[in-house]
Amino acid sequence: MTATLIRLPLLAALFLLVLTAPSTSAGRAERKQKKIEEREKAIKMANMKAAGQDVVGMTKEAAELRSYELRNKKKKGLLKRREASLAQVLFPGASPEEYGQGEAVPAFAELVESKKTQLPFEFYDLPTCPEPSDKIKKRFRRRKNLGSRLMGHDLKLSPYNIATKQSKGCTPLCMVEIGGKKLRWMRKLVDRQYRIHLTLDQLPVLMRSKELNYAVRGYPIGFKALASSTGLQDDQYFMYNHFKFTITYREDPGEFEGIRITGFDVHPVSIAHKKVSKDEVMQENGERQEPYSTCTSEVSPVNDPDTYLPLRVGPTGEDMRILYSYEVYWEKSDIPWADRWDVYLVGSPDDEIHYFAIVNSLMIVVFLTGAVATILIRTLKRDIAGYNEMQTLEEAQEETGWKLVHGDVFRPPQNNSLLLSVLVGTGAQIGSAFFFTLLASMLRMLNPIKKGQALTAVIMLYVLCGGIGGYVSARLYKFCDAKAWKKNTLATAIFFPSIIVGMFMVLNVFLTVVGAATAVSFLTIFLIFFLWACVATPLAFLGSYFGFRAEKIEVPTKTNQIARFIPEVPYYANPPVSMFLAGLLPFGSVCIELFFIMSALWLHQLYYIMGFLMAVLLILVATCTEVAMVMCYLQLCVEDHRWWWKSFLNCASAGVYLFMYSLWFLASKLDLVGVLPVVVYLTYMSMISMAFGLMCGTVGYLSCFWFTKTIYAAVKVD
Repeated sequence: MTATLIRLPLLAALFLLVLTAPSTSAGRAERKQKKIEEREKAIKMANMKAAGQDVVGMTKEAAELRSYELRNKKKKGLLKRREASLAQVLFPGASPEEYGQGEAVPAFAELVESKKTQLPFEFYDLPTCPEPSDKIKKRFRRRKNLGSRLMGHDLKLSPYNIATKQSKGCTPLCMVEIGGKKLRWMRKLVDRQYRIHLTLDQLPVLMRSKELNYAVRGYPIGFKALASSTGLQDDQYFMYNHFKFTITYREDPGEFEGIRITGFDVHPVSIAHKKVSKDEVMQENGERQEPYSTCTSEVSPVNDPDTYLPLRVGPTGEDMRILYSYEVYWEKSDIPWADRWDVYLVGSPDDEIHYFAIVNSLMIVVFLTGAVATILIRTLKRDIAGYNEMQTLEEAQEETGWKLVHGDVFRPPQNNSLLLSVLVGTGAQIGSAFFFTLLASMLRMLNPIKKGQALTAVIMLYVLCGGIGGYVSARLYKFCDAKAWKKNTLATAIFFPSIIVGMFMVLNVFLTVVGAATAVSFLTIFLIFFLWACVATPLAFLGSYFGFRAEKIEVPTKTNQIARFIPEVPYYANPPVSMFLAGLLPFGSVCIELFFIMSALWLHQLYYIMGFLMAVLLILVATCTEVAMVMCYLQLCVEDHRWWWKSFLNCASAGVYLFMYSLWFLASKLDLVGVLPVVVYLTYMSMISMAFGLMCGTVGYLSCFWFTKTIYAAVKVD
């Protein structure tokens, strides 16, 4: 009987092995075949590259090579990576727009901006052709969100008349005269490498070169010829005034009606147009123009040093006259609509770099977790055992250090308890808003490419999280035996917003003086004030009401009436050394990902991987938590019970590291020209660093509160 019972499990295991063997073999063969195919494709792509195949063209070969290089970006999911197109990643839920024959396709003008300055201007601030009529603008009007208003992104309908599949040769648009101050300003913009950005069917305009294998968004206002290259005494400035637009499209009657736009390119030309006759006239957009021999339906302008348009006044000092012209060409392409964004991400960092950054951060977390686990095991295990006779004298002295302060460890901070409660409540509000914003992005509720949507979400969620800030601040303030709950609530509601708005208002004055597009209107400022006064502040009072009504936070030990004497504290447990040590690891856990975020903010690059950013946020929280607990333990071991402010400041110093990093980024990666661009950069980075520091400090403070309650609840106190 016993032998039979033993055989039954063996027979069952053998039966399962026989059943799963074919599927396992099939899966192994499938994986082997897939690896062979991947190897063959890699060899094919390498040969295409070696043969000089470009990756920016609209040919089938260029699209294939481009798709291969971006294969890691075309995957969704963190663990189980699924194949997807960049359109699905960048524009979740978006569907293609289809246009019929001859249908008007609006081209919108965005900001005129430069990497050398952080002072963008609007397209119609330039001496260009006037806006289309109000009737046409009303037809293609786009709504702006709060974030786009604050960032200065205002899509304006461009003066170019584009219709589906209707190519047109060189077409004069308008004549503009500039001189004096305006002319000097244009030279300044050219010298600082400002670029004009247009969009067509949500596609940014591209300048691309198959020969040089590059593609860049936007096109420059003009160019500068150095005196060393021209042989003249001074540098010469030239302006682009003719634009060759090439629009590629896909047409498949069996799949969809009409056409889908898959590319939008521009080739700018600088040309001094020549008149033909004063008697003949041409007509464009209802405006009469003098004909020019350099711009006809048969003649296409080209860049020729002999015909460049110089940015200077006439021979007799008269104003400079600029004739704007353009031409449009429609080209059929086999590239699918879902792959039209591939060219915009060619050359951007691969996702593997972000994986390595997360692995690097996880190593820091593992190291800190081991340190915290060691502390908890060494302290709590021995204390629960009752400090028995098995302890050595050295161990007893070590444990006695932090145990001796049990009557003072929960003594409320004697200095500025109101300020500390406000800072922690504000940090909780900022952290909650940031977490919910990333969560919404991961759930595809936000479009990472849509201008201003992420900033709008951060502001709205910060306002709606006012109740969290009020509740946390009130609970901590009540623990400190304070009674001025109205003062605490009002301070929590206005502290951080007043600082940020104050800095922004001062900066906005200077931006308004220079006419920058990022200067905010009075209506937008009033809207922000309305959100703060009518939404955020009432929610802060509501959260504070529930916080003060809740029971006082209970602690495991009683506080002595007289504070214990604090011996001399080692250098590593006292600020600023403790702040220097504690802030380094939280910042180090995010510094690699921070580089990509800074590049997106200040170098106009695309950033859309919110899943990685959420992982980095969780790693940052874990790092701050463990660093704070380690530093708190070291401080208590030297019998220093004043951990309240130190726990906050130790982790909040990560904000100082972030600001120092921004100074390095300014010196090494940015090439800003002028004082105001530097002031703009430093102002915004100080705001970001302040918010980052408050969030990290809050995590450190709350972690230490939990840590002290845990370890003192586990020991026997006489």
